[in-house]
Amino acid sequence: MSFEQIAWLPLCAGVTGVGLVLSFLTMRRRGAVAGLRGVAWSLLPIAAYLTGALPTLWQIGSAVVGFFAGAVFSPMVWAGVAVTGLSLVLFLVTGALRGRRRAASTGSEAPAVAASAPGRPVTSGGAVTQPLPQRGAAPVAKPATKPTGKPAAKPTADDDFSDIEDILKRRGIG
Repeated sequence: MSFEQIAWLPLCAGVTGVGLVLSFLTMRRRGAVAGLRGVAWSLLPIAAYLTGALPTLWQIGSAVVGFFAGAVFSPMVWAGVAVTGLSLVLFLVTGALRGRRRAASTGSEAPAVAASAPGRPVTSGGAVTQPLPQRGAAPVAKPATKPTGKPAAKPTADDDFSDIEDILKRRGIG
């Protein structure tokens, strides 16, 4: 059916009339706000006819319906959908692999970056070491640690802070 074969004024006026009646019933049931919103929607068909926007809306609607009808029955379109899906999967996989590679490279470069900074202690495996002195620099004095005669008390299993306390004691804090 083409656009010219339809009597648009009676159709738009009828749809607007039915919408106004339903809006009145909605206003009595749900209140003035719901009813006025219904009136706003009901006035759109007659407004589209009076402004001349109806032929444009008809073309847009028929183009959308034609696109989806052609998509459902066309094997070429389904092949395009499959290729699009494959492309999306490849983007997601390569993004995940790139994220892993970046995480692995930053994890392995962290000790090397710390070792290249002069005058800073280098941590490797939890132990704090001093970097080698550069030429012409004074040797770095290590702090003296005094040995204690009694062994450290073993933490109990139900103590939540025992691991933290043990780490602080090994570092000489607290």
